[in-house]
Amino acid sequence: MTALKKIVLFFLLFCLVGCQQSDSDWSSYGQDLTNQRYSRLDQINDTNVKDLKLSWQYQTGIKATFQSTPIVQSGVMYISLPYNHIIAMNAKTGKVIWRYEHDRNQNWKMCCGPTNRGVAVYGEQLFMGTVDARLISLDIKTGKKLWDINVVEDTVGTESISSLNPSDPNREKQVSGGTGAGISMAPVVYENKVIVGITGVGYGLHVEGHEKDAPLGAVVGVSGRFGRPGFLAAYDIYSGKQIWQFDTIPNEGWEGEFSNYTKDGEVLNRDLLNEKESLSQYPDAAKYGGGSAWTTPAIDKETHTLFFGTGNPSPQMSDQSRPGDNLYTVSLIALDANTGKLKWYYQQVPHDIWGYDVASPPVIFHTIHEGKIIPAVGQAGKTGWFYIHDRNSGELLLKSEPFVPQNNMFAEASEEGTVIYPGILGGSNWSPVSVNIDQHLAYVSGIHAPIKYTQHEKIVNGKAIRYTSSEPTDDDQWGLLSAIDLTDGKIRWQHRTDQPLLGGTLATKGNLVFVGEGNGNFSAIHASSGESLWSVKINAGVNAPAISYMIDGRQYIAVVSGGNKIMGYKQGDFISVYSLN
Repeated sequence: MTALKKIVLFFLLFCLVGCQQSDSDWSSYGQDLTNQRYSRLDQINDTNVKDLKLSWQYQTGIKATFQSTPIVQSGVMYISLPYNHIIAMNAKTGKVIWRYEHDRNQNWKMCCGPTNRGVAVYGEQLFMGTVDARLISLDIKTGKKLWDINVVEDTVGTESISSLNPSDPNREKQVSGGTGAGISMAPVVYENKVIVGITGVGYGLHVEGHEKDAPLGAVVGVSGRFGRPGFLAAYDIYSGKQIWQFDTIPNEGWEGEFSNYTKDGEVLNRDLLNEKESLSQYPDAAKYGGGSAWTTPAIDKETHTLFFGTGNPSPQMSDQSRPGDNLYTVSLIALDANTGKLKWYYQQVPHDIWGYDVASPPVIFHTIHEGKIIPAVGQAGKTGWFYIHDRNSGELLLKSEPFVPQNNMFAEASEEGTVIYPGILGGSNWSPVSVNIDQHLAYVSGIHAPIKYTQHEKIVNGKAIRYTSSEPTDDDQWGLLSAIDLTDGKIRWQHRTDQPLLGGTLATKGNLVFVGEGNGNFSAIHASSGESLWSVKINAGVNAPAISYMIDGRQYIAVVSGGNKIMGYKQGDFISVYSLN
């Protein structure tokens, strides 16, 4: 391609997705339906960010894992707290306007802790999914409930610590979570439909470490009839009536093609002969299939296409009772946003036994491929690659250079324990990426956390039942913030942090990337070079993505900090807002 042609193509590309008015609000989980998390405000920039000061701070009174993205609309901030309480605040001053207290079903078993990642606002309504698998609409002016529906009627069968071998040291630990059903994603609203999915349906048995506030001790996958299929569904915004539902496990054909390779050519080391021979023994495996929908979809308004990722199959890690590819788990899926009909899917890891959920939200943009401008969708995998697809066909255009170290990624569990990474923590976990489309870079939060992957066996009625555990090793862990070029997948720079990064990023037109860490650091990084330009310490882990908005001519940066129990990051209850005072 000539230099002139390349310049013309890039100009056209940026005008497709970048030549638009600055938006002073933060109106959706991903800023808009693209999920780019790119603020076009540049009052705060790489030359003056050193002068950023705390404008206001509020403590919610709920000290627990806090992962919410605030929504700011017409000067009001709406923010969901752990356990699904909600606050509406003056986004300029932090003064509380109203507070909603969620009447959680105490008999409902929470699969995945108190986490909630945000709300959606449309017109005069606010929408939130809950840890007890409900979808609720509130009046945005008063916080009064408009409607409240159950998206799942019954609790889900789960694993038990008694399933483990009596000699297993995990048998003596406290269970902190297991397979269940709830909602952690922030909903998204599209054409009078509020869209949300359920999580926890292939979660595995989570056991705590030996000490209080210690990181997660282990995740254990137990063979058995646990879980149910996940789904993503759309509901009428005015009545709550379901319009469509897409099940992440098909009733027929869930076994797939029995592929021993990923679509991008990685070897999976499967025993395909044994799987095929055992298929007839598990005709109802799809009923317990898993495939959680963890994070908020992106939507292409021109083609009415919705993109979302699915979680691991159930039982997690232990595959004895689920032969086959386990469609559509660990996949990026494209649906018709109006009907819920499948357009295409790309399964990153068939028959996943490692916990490589497609957890980070997809993001849509345009890119240049073979000299042409292509509508694309990208996704940061727990595998440690950033995948870029043709938005219309699903074709994999490229995958990036690895943004974290990789070792034994698709190795089998062993009795002595096989060390693998990324492993079950990722790669990139649920953390959303941000995209600076003007520089054509995606900013990915990475985790380096080696895992010991161990095979166990328990004899029940003379039959050997296998189960598998993933436990952190004593090796060093760290985080990597990576800038990935969307044209060729090359890593332009990396910024290393002391702890694994869990929370996501915000990119701004001020040539900045904002990122938080579990030790309480909240920092601004130079978007072009990766240099640290500003940092502040908050008294809790900053494990949520920041946002930016403008009121009365002043730009603000906001972030919540409440730590993360699974990672052992200090818990708290802070909403912190910064500006150039």
